[in-house]
Amino acid sequence: MQIQVQVQQIGPSTAQGTARTHQVLIDRPLDKGGQDRGMMGGEQLLIALGGCFLSNLLAAVRARDAAISHVTLTVRGTLDSSPARFRTIDVTVDAEAADRDQLEKLVEMCDRACIVSNTLRPAVELHFRVG
Repeated sequence: MQIQVQVQQIGPSTAQGTARTHQVLIDRPLDKGGQDRGMMGGEQLLIALGGCFLSNLLAAVRARDAAISHVTLTVRGTLDSSPARFRTIDVTVDAEAADRDQLEKLVEMCDRACIVSNTLRPAVELHFRVG
């Protein structure tokens, strides 16, 4: 199985990413010579990690009819400079949960089920925790 997307230049510093029928703009901030028409690629990488993980978590919550709701993730990437890359990524999960232990178990399980975290783990230190 493969997943394919397209990324096309649409401005001096702006690209448009397309996946299936969905589109997103990618750009640099004004202070880095961009037009600030979209998130930077690094920001989108963090969003991709959070989105993949949360998708798995919500599916696990539904499958178990767990009393977990109002889930919010904070995804923080710490940069290294040479070469420019994320050294660590920390994901904090905040939610209303009747059973914190169940939430912690689901967070651990969904980290292992996420395509993005499984791809990134060999290259970056990943941490998932319940807030």
